[in-house]
Amino acid sequence: MNITYNWKENISRWDEAVPLGNGKCGCLCWGSPEEIRFSLDRTDLWDRTVLWEQNKEFTWKNLVKLAKAGNTAKIREIFDAPYYYPSPTKLTAGRILLHFYGIDGEIESVLNLETAKAEMRFRSRKETVRISAWVHAVEQVGIIEVEARETEFSVELKNPEFGEKGTEKEYVYCQEERQISQGNLKDLKYPPVIKKQEGELQWFCQPVNDEFSYGVIVGRRKKDSVTRIVWKIVSSEDGDCWMEQGKQQVLGALSAGDELFDSHKKWWKDYFEESGICIPDKFMEKQWYMTNYLFASTSREGGVPMPLQGVWTADEGTLPPWKGDYHNDLNTELSYTHYLKANHLEEGRCFLDFLWSLFDEGRRFAGEFYGAEGCCLPGTMTIDGKPLGGWPMYSLSPSNQMWLAHAFGEYYRYTGDSKFLRERAYPYMKETGIFIQSLLEETEDGYLVLPVSSSPEIHDDTERSWLTPVSNYDLALMIRLFETLEKLAGELGKTEELQWRHIRQRLPELSVNKNKVLMLSPDESLEESHRHFSNAMAVSPLGIIDYEGEGKEIIDAVIADYERLGTSQWVGYTFAWMAHLYAVQGNGEKAAEYLRIFWENFCSCNGFHLNGDFRKKGYSQFTYRPFTLEGNMFSADALQEMLFQMKDGKIRLFPAVPKIWTEKQVSFYSFRGEKGILCSAEIFEGRKLSWKIYTENSVYIQIQYQERLCGKKRLEPGQWWEESLMLE
Repeated sequence: MNITYNWKENISRWDEAVPLGNGKCGCLCWGSPEEIRFSLDRTDLWDRTVLWEQNKEFTWKNLVKLAKAGNTAKIREIFDAPYYYPSPTKLTAGRILLHFYGIDGEIESVLNLETAKAEMRFRSRKETVRISAWVHAVEQVGIIEVEARETEFSVELKNPEFGEKGTEKEYVYCQEERQISQGNLKDLKYPPVIKKQEGELQWFCQPVNDEFSYGVIVGRRKKDSVTRIVWKIVSSEDGDCWMEQGKQQVLGALSAGDELFDSHKKWWKDYFEESGICIPDKFMEKQWYMTNYLFASTSREGGVPMPLQGVWTADEGTLPPWKGDYHNDLNTELSYTHYLKANHLEEGRCFLDFLWSLFDEGRRFAGEFYGAEGCCLPGTMTIDGKPLGGWPMYSLSPSNQMWLAHAFGEYYRYTGDSKFLRERAYPYMKETGIFIQSLLEETEDGYLVLPVSSSPEIHDDTERSWLTPVSNYDLALMIRLFETLEKLAGELGKTEELQWRHIRQRLPELSVNKNKVLMLSPDESLEESHRHFSNAMAVSPLGIIDYEGEGKEIIDAVIADYERLGTSQWVGYTFAWMAHLYAVQGNGEKAAEYLRIFWENFCSCNGFHLNGDFRKKGYSQFTYRPFTLEGNMFSADALQEMLFQMKDGKIRLFPAVPKIWTEKQVSFYSFRGEKGILCSAEIFEGRKLSWKIYTENSVYIQIQYQERLCGKKRLEPGQWWEESLMLE
């Protein structure tokens, strides 16, 4: 693979830093020789303190009542106000600083994706200083190795500068003062930090509240010409004697030999061998691998899934953008789109395991807030599934729960894992179906709709945001949920199959205007540029509408309409979404164009999706730079859709690639398709198409390239199908 990212100068911003991570812990390497920063993070560091008092008016019933009355001011006061408080929030861990004396030079930095290791170097008087850094792929420690004289530098462990407990202020909600980063770290009031040093170790412990504390331990030891620095983030949730156990692990890593890095390197080698691509556009190929690197760096089985910023919480003295929370109206869902096709199941299962662990919390919230049976998690939530508030037409939309449930259905679709179907997918989706069913109301025409409806984040939080039931966003998710439930119940031989079918039959049809464009709602079409393509959920990512017959007319019309409205109000992930739509359409040139726009203009030099057109190239009026990860993952998925699509047993090879790619050489290997198939394919110089397919389950497959049926075969578990054919 041998892919590297290179920085020729000092890195002056945290969101341009060299990113390292192992799914639970992360590190950003940046700064100048005078102060090289290693910003530390861990996904489960949260201040869960609820500062707002949940009153009797904070209910779905009251929200519906106020929405129908058009009482926007009261809605904001009750439901948006909680987000105004600084906590609950994701927390940053702290930082390690290396200070080199009397040096004012430029650091050259390199990130090697294959080894997940950062290398830095600069001139110090007559010598070259070399620094390497990595976060062990499995062990929860980070390592920094400095090749320099000990007298030339010092090591400082710095804790975040929170506010002082006892200086709390009264928070008065002001809608105009809502910010992306709701305040700074000093707004969080904690007991004094405890700092200590003992032999080779230094550490701090930061009490957050009576239930939770965390800290960072740093060890330092010199061997020959190299000083090894080992760090570990610890928390009171690690078990008894958590600080002492952390110290012992740091001391063990200080003593370890080459086997420590060897085991780290092996993990990453195995990970990158799970799938791969080779395309003529090496820039885009590099971005795909970088996205897979970021994914494994911030999501691992056994941990919690990536919050908005993953393991790289903002290190600039502020609260993280949008509190670094779990946004279930797009962000979490799009962050976990590409892993299935990329065959990174273990890393992606983290999200499903997390949702499953919150099953009881979802039942509790469904009952207490919605007064409903079944399971529903808040649209914006803490690490333990509690509501954070925010614009309630989205943060408390019941439809977001269906998008979460969709993730369970997709995992089963791609794996064919019958045990997972019985024990996880169907039970979770069933409880979601029961929840939605309990909210539905009958219209005069006999249709079933939600009492109020919205479409993220159309008309922001104004009165107009309450669309005529039912929006295409809500409806597409209901159609997908109940159709999937009917199908899965049938596979399992369950009697609920007819129940789900009857609900599906009573849902209205998706709203399409006279121009064949999917509408926002039955009486409103999108007439302005907007970042969310929520009206087109039925096309992407849900795949309800196929590109054939009337579906082809609708998809073509939707794409043409987005082109008409322009990109002025788009953010980064919108360009990835548009690339998805072009891939469905089979328009490889346009799909590649929009992915390039995304990666070149909405991503930092380290690959981070910064949402806005921060280089001010004219693609969007949003020129801010808040870092979130969903755009990265969704863009990788769009590229995968250009190379490989599979639905209902039909495989489309290279369905949306630029013509110039096929005239050279384009290939992928070990992409995962339905029911556990693994597919590798190649086009060589436009003349030869070849594929190799392995299946984990019994499956009937048809292979299609452009309009040509290339072959069909039934495969049994463990069977291979390898074939080539000439295209000319």
